[in-house]
Amino acid sequence: MGKTKLIYYSGFKVGFLWVQLRCVECQRRMIISTAPPQSQRVFLSILFGMLTGLICALLFAWLVRSFVRYINKPPILKGPVVFSPKIPAKTLQSALIANDTQLLGSSRYYRTVLDNGLTVAVKRLESFELQSKSLKRRIQQEVEVIASLRHRNLMSLRAYIRESNRIFLVYDYVPNGSLEDAMNKVRENQLQLSWEVRLRIAVGIVKGLQYLHFSCNPRILHRNLKPTNVMLDAEFEPRLADCGLAKIVNLPVAPSSYAPPESCSRYTDKSDVFSFGVILGVLLTGRYPTDPFFGDTSLGQWLQRLQEAGDSREALDQSILGEEIEEDEMLMAVKIAVVCLSDMPADRPSSDELVSMLTQLNSF
Repeated sequence: MGKTKLIYYSGFKVGFLWVQLRCVECQRRMIISTAPPQSQRVFLSILFGMLTGLICALLFAWLVRSFVRYINKPPILKGPVVFSPKIPAKTLQSALIANDTQLLGSSRYYRTVLDNGLTVAVKRLESFELQSKSLKRRIQQEVEVIASLRHRNLMSLRAYIRESNRIFLVYDYVPNGSLEDAMNKVRENQLQLSWEVRLRIAVGIVKGLQYLHFSCNPRILHRNLKPTNVMLDAEFEPRLADCGLAKIVNLPVAPSSYAPPESCSRYTDKSDVFSFGVILGVLLTGRYPTDPFFGDTSLGQWLQRLQEAGDSREALDQSILGEEIEEDEMLMAVKIAVVCLSDMPADRPSSDELVSMLTQLNSF
């Protein structure tokens, strides 16, 4: 009986071990059957390594680029920044802060004499909050762009000083003030401006715009072209003032009789052309667009109506009427002014085209 129990127990134990072995064998086979083949494991390892390397390379490149941009940031300059050897930096600040400045006519430029006897024109930009380094650096970069502009029909920036809440911009001095001052003197019979001089002024303005629109990269829009921003040198050669300042002060174009209809939406180079068309109309008629003479009609609409009626000669300033050849040139200029004052920007000529159109009226 004892032997029988022993045999039965041994058999049961062997059977139990056999079942366990079968279970282990099944589990091993399931693992083997679900495991990827050797080639697939190698491919996944290579793919994972490539992705890891790519991510590390991109991260390293970003860090290097950030470091290079940081070390290449222009330093924020302190004190007077001078672009002309004729201006002494040591005495510039004291000369500009002095109160013995004289406003140049109706413009916002001041006449200042430096210690070395050099006379300069100074523009003061007020109410600047320059607490942020990024803002200081941006303004400095924009001023340096303005200083790089070189054209005979642009005011040349020679130096600037940045203070806590204002900026002084130093330009070459122009003795005849602004175009608005000159036209005021013409209306008061204190000055005679012949058609030849007026046409030369118009051509100079357009050449200045052509330089800003086509020679600068990226192109520069004036955004505030009007007679007070056209300065006249000793020979009545025009020089555009306030070029690029709209970007520094970061203000929208203020509505005015010289601003185009689209000034509150998208401003382009054709918008500057519209403002030029108003100035050309002023040179031709001797009247400002705000003259009560026009009533509810704009200067451009009035010129267009006279042109369509064949009465363009009635629009001309009587003080410049004279020889028949000059009158023909003026009548052609009226047509140019009308097309510049088109409501649709696409219908206006470019400043490049205007140079050809105006210079063909006379030999310059």
